[in-house]
This record gives sequence, C-alpha cells and structure tokens, in this order.
Amino acid sequence: MRKLLPALAVLFLAVAGLAGPAWAGKLEDIRQRGVLRVGVSLGGEPIGFRDDRNAPAGYDVDVAKRLADKLGVGVEYTDVSGDARVSMLVSGQIDVAVANLTATPERARTIAFTIPYNRVGLRVIVQKSAGVNQLSDLAGKKVVVGRGTTGEAFLRQAVPGAKLVYTDTFAPDGVLLLVQRRVDAGIEDSSMMDYLANTNPALKTLPDLYSNAPIAIGLAQGDGDFLRWLNGFVADYISSGAYEANYRKWWGKDAAVPVLTAGTNPAG
Repeated sequence: MRKLLPALAVLFLAVAGLAGPAWAGKLEDIRQRGVLRVGVSLGGEPIGFRDDRNAPAGYDVDVAKRLADKLGVGVEYTDVSGDARVSMLVSGQIDVAVANLTATPERARTIAFTIPYNRVGLRVIVQKSAGVNQLSDLAGKKVVVGRGTTGEAFLRQAVPGAKLVYTDTFAPDGVLLLVQRRVDAGIEDSSMMDYLANTNPALKTLPDLYSNAPIAIGLAQGDGDFLRWLNGFVADYISSGAYEANYRKWWGKDAAVPVLTAGTNPAG
C-alpha cells in the first residue's frame, strides 16, 4: 500500500489537471477556445442584419462584439431566431444569445438571463390602406407573426379573429410580406416596427405598445460565475454610456432611449 501511494498521488494530480478547465466553467472554456460563439438574429435592421459585404451588423451585433472584446477573444456569429435561440443554448451549440431575446418566466425555466441590455414593447404595423386604426380592427385581417414569439402569443389572446400568417424569421420574410402587401399587418418588437414604418411610406404603426419587454442576453443554466460576469458586463455597458450611444447609432440621434438600470434579473 505504501508503494502505491506515490503512484496514486501522481495519477490523481494528472486527472485533476485534465479536469481543471471543465471545472472552471464557461468563462475559462471560452478563453481557452479563443472564440465566443454568439447567437444573433440577423432578420432585419436595426437589430441585426447583413451589410453590403454580407457581414453581420446592427445593434445586437455591436453588443456581441463588445462582449467578445471584453473577454479578449474573437467572435463567431450564428444566425438564430424564434425557438432556435433557446434550443441552441440548451444544446451547447452557442455560448450566449444576443438575439433580441425577451426575458420571460417561461423561457427562464429552460435558460438563464442577464439583466436587460435593451427594452422594447410589442407594436403593430399595418398597411395604411387596410383601414386598421386600433387593435380590434385586426379581426379578419392577415397578420404576419414570428412563430413561437411573444407577439404570436399576445395576438392569439387579444384578437382571436385575426388570420395569423406564420414565419420563422420575421425579417426578412415577414417584412417582405408587408412590403409586398401580401398581408394587412404584422406584430413584432417596437424597435423593428418603428424602423420599418419610418422607411416605408405605405406602412404605419398603431400608437400603443402592448408589452414592456426586457431584452436580455441568454445563456445555459447552471453556471453562476458566467452569469455574474455577464451581469457585470451589461451593468458597465449601461453605466458607461455605451448603451445610449449604441442605441442612438441605430435609431437616430433624437431617438427616445428606453431607460435601463443595472437591477435584478428580469425573469428570475
């Protein structure tokens, strides 16, 4: 037994050395890999899209790039939308989702969320020629919705008579349906709807917001250290002025920037 102890000690140290990075958690994994794998939604301006060189661009892409820079690593973007944002986090295909992801109690049963780095509300956009001036006017109208989104869930309850037209990617697919006048209306985040109405004279938005939704970074559950680091990143993003500057970059210098504070987890 005495002869075996030194050998066992060496074996233990070797195994511990191999297991060290796994025990260190996601932060150490990312730094050792040298790349942050980020899910972004490239469905439309200004949240996320592809520029003239086919490179990812937009508000969320800027946040993701800032996050990778703070970690001191490169960034790998994966275009995700709808339910894929959650499933790819759970399966470990991406490290974080910076993808216009609303932090809801339902989603928080499956994934974890940071404090909000943006805030939006559901907004309805309509054809000016459709005669829609209030929410109830959508009954009997064709309304494009993102499959599995909070907009779909809201409209099913609020206007059950609306004829829902589903798309897995609201932009560009849902936007194209609106621009081509193949649907009467659409519902999505106010950030996208306000931008679309401002750039297309045939469309207008209804004045009301139908939710007040925190947009947060999503990550897999079970790594408290990684979540705390990400919360610190978001808090710095807000308090440093980078949030306001980035928002005005994409929505205009006179945009009404939603108020954010470095508070508690919105879905926790």
